[in-house]
Amino acid sequence: MSKSRQVATALLKAIEDGRLSPGTRVASIREAAQQFGVSKNTVIDAYDQLVALGHLYARQGAGFFVSRPLPSAMEETTADLSEAVDSVSLLREQLVGNFEVRAGDGRAPASWMGGTELTRLIRRNAGLNGINDIEYGVPQGYSPLRETLAMAMAGRSIHASHDQVMMTFGANHAFDLIIRHFVAAGESVLVETPGYYPLFGKLRLAKAKLVGVPRTADGPDLEEFERKVKHYRPRLFFLQPNAHNPTGSTMSLNNMHRLLKLADHYGVTLVEDDVFADILPKGSAHLAALDGLERVIYVGTFSKTLSTGLRCGYVAGSRSIVRALVDIKMLTVVNTSTFNEMVIHDLLIRGRYRRHLAQLRERVAKASATALRALQQIGVDDVSGPGGGYYLWAKLPTHINTTELAKTASEKGIFIAPGAIFSLRPDSTDANSMRINIAHANDHRFLDFIHTAVNR
Repeated sequence: MSKSRQVATALLKAIEDGRLSPGTRVASIREAAQQFGVSKNTVIDAYDQLVALGHLYARQGAGFFVSRPLPSAMEETTADLSEAVDSVSLLREQLVGNFEVRAGDGRAPASWMGGTELTRLIRRNAGLNGINDIEYGVPQGYSPLRETLAMAMAGRSIHASHDQVMMTFGANHAFDLIIRHFVAAGESVLVETPGYYPLFGKLRLAKAKLVGVPRTADGPDLEEFERKVKHYRPRLFFLQPNAHNPTGSTMSLNNMHRLLKLADHYGVTLVEDDVFADILPKGSAHLAALDGLERVIYVGTFSKTLSTGLRCGYVAGSRSIVRALVDIKMLTVVNTSTFNEMVIHDLLIRGRYRRHLAQLRERVAKASATALRALQQIGVDDVSGPGGGYYLWAKLPTHINTTELAKTASEKGIFIAPGAIFSLRPDSTDANSMRINIAHANDHRFLDFIHTAVNR
């Protein structure tokens, strides 16, 4: 056991024994280093581990304090296209990566992610704290990781036991399982428009009837939501309240309360896509927190913030829904990757993921400000987002069709994500819009191309 783990274990035992009660300030880093006979860096690592696990919290300038105890967890019970102008080709381009300029991409660059830390961890310690044999594990997912996730969600005021959490191969896998459980052929399902285009494809594969609820700067249009619920009687509404993909907008707290009341009144289950939760501004509201996971199914992932290659996400919901989803998961993929889940758990409990997130938030903030300034300088002023995520939603002059623009851009090696892909109707008002990834928005080739198009 490493020295930092020994320090963390000793402090955790003092907390569990009641010698360090909730709200107590623990020894300063200097004092603890003297007390345990270790370096200050070792104490910092130990404190990071306990913060990541939810046992300590930091107050700037005041030190580290013992957290309030959390509720105890329960026991386990197409044709190829040269340009990205439709859902399949856009997704294919994001996976294959033919284009050099990637302003339409849906992911952060690899250099922003935690891949280097992952590689270092695996090379140094493939056994992952003494565990050498990685078997299937429990179908619900690696239990220690689910316990840690339950504590992390409690920090967002989403209170769930780890038996209400199930691991998935990312958010898209979570949507697959939810659709399989809830949606029958011909059944109406509500989605946001513009919205997450791979979700549209999954629902169409299930032969569902997609019903669009317009997305506004303040979240989904609730008048339209109520009107369409009355008419179509859907059971599900998929939405992304925070850092919306593709518009970058965030739903207001007031509208979240209104939506939950309407959903409860009409018996609609809300599927909350919260893939940017780990890097959202402090104090961000979540439907699952307001609802208590009664009418909300909560979907999260590490793919947007750690590594797209790990394909690791999770679902939280009522115990009955999670049990049903676990059954479907076993029938379809047997289990998710225990090894991936162990790697992520190790990063979490050592505090490395928390430090990575601090760096990622700083990158997002800087890139967002730079992107907005650059777009304004070339005459693109109607821009929304990013709301804490990676996306801006830019409206170009009405005479510009961004699907046609994407075809022209592809000839110059520039990848654009046209607005029509994110809409249920190609001829919608989104035809002159496009999603822009903040990490690539400042590329001079992209800016020169858009400037020419706008001023033609």
